[in-house]
Amino acid sequence: MVAFCGVIPIRGIEKVPSFSSFVVQRSFRSSFHQNTKERICYKSVDVGGIPFGNIKQSSREKISHRCWCKTKNHDNSCDQEKQNISQATLIWRAIKLPIYSVAIVPLTVASAAAYLETGQFMVRRYLGLMVSSIFIISWLNLSNDVYDFDTGADKHKKESVVNIFQSRTGTLVAANLLLGFGFTGLIWVASVARNVRSMLLLLCAILCGYVYQCPPFRLSYQGLGEPLCFAGFGPFATTAFYLMQVSSSNLGYGCRLTSTILSASVLVGYTTTLILFCSHFHQVEGDKAVGKFSPLVQIGQKTGSKVVKFAIVALYGALFALSLGNALPLTCTILCALTMPIGNMVVGYVDNNYNDNEKIFMAKYICVRLHILFGLALAVGLVAARRFLNYSSRFIFP
Repeated sequence: MVAFCGVIPIRGIEKVPSFSSFVVQRSFRSSFHQNTKERICYKSVDVGGIPFGNIKQSSREKISHRCWCKTKNHDNSCDQEKQNISQATLIWRAIKLPIYSVAIVPLTVASAAAYLETGQFMVRRYLGLMVSSIFIISWLNLSNDVYDFDTGADKHKKESVVNIFQSRTGTLVAANLLLGFGFTGLIWVASVARNVRSMLLLLCAILCGYVYQCPPFRLSYQGLGEPLCFAGFGPFATTAFYLMQVSSSNLGYGCRLTSTILSASVLVGYTTTLILFCSHFHQVEGDKAVGKFSPLVQIGQKTGSKVVKFAIVALYGALFALSLGNALPLTCTILCALTMPIGNMVVGYVDNNYNDNEKIFMAKYICVRLHILFGLALAVGLVAARRFLNYSSRFIFP
């Protein structure tokens, strides 16, 4: 065990007062113990007889104080401090606020596609669908924690809601209540829109979420989570939201589907699936232990990083191909192309950190950023096509 205590001068210091204490201690279990973990910690010391923490910094005398712990031992004070800091972020991670973009982005793109077709934007329907979708996503997150807790996949996952509140039953009850509220809201909006097809598509989207994680199916454990995610958030949910935003004069299967909404739904589902894929990088060992054969368990993290690179290239390739085929307006292509630096950031981050479980944890949040910006660019492009271009969609299904 190595302990080093001192201060680090930084820019602007011409003279550092003498130290009243400077201690270097070394202790090892044995001289030949090659696996001994290290603890490096810069702590407060007395500088010129004054406690470092109480020094008033000036523009010419700025002293940096930091404590950095590099250890895997769980029986020392520095590691305990790290655990305490992490505990303060557990609730934030459990809420997974950025992940709720997977509810808002499909709805926003669908509403923009409806505006392109009709020139109308139904505010009440949008808000009703947004609240209902957030309830559905909350159900997905909570029930996923419950069923992963049952299988042992979340045994060491501190940000699991079940582990935080130590209540499997309470978490499951809350999840089912949220599902009920969300489903009720969707039924209400579907009845107002007077469109049966939209409700059937949403039922399919919810069913994808159920078989993804809930027993007896648990298809995510068979490596089918990504296809289910793509279908649920892409063609099913995005298309359903579009139909609910397009007024129908008669109760039934009115409102035809266009090449534009189908193309946009594919792109939305694609970026959503990328989030799910990258969220598995730091869970490979845990997934193997419980028999969860996610794609990354099957192909490995290094190959998975190459898949991410190919996926980003394919995303923008599909964007340009759809534009050339007149399935998407030119405005969408131009605006979505501006998100390429974020796509490149995803590739670079995963490529550099795929084998570092602590750092690769953040890859999914970079993918969330890409998902939000790409979806926003897509929606703005659809609105701009209505306002500034003489663009007309091709109808595919009656």
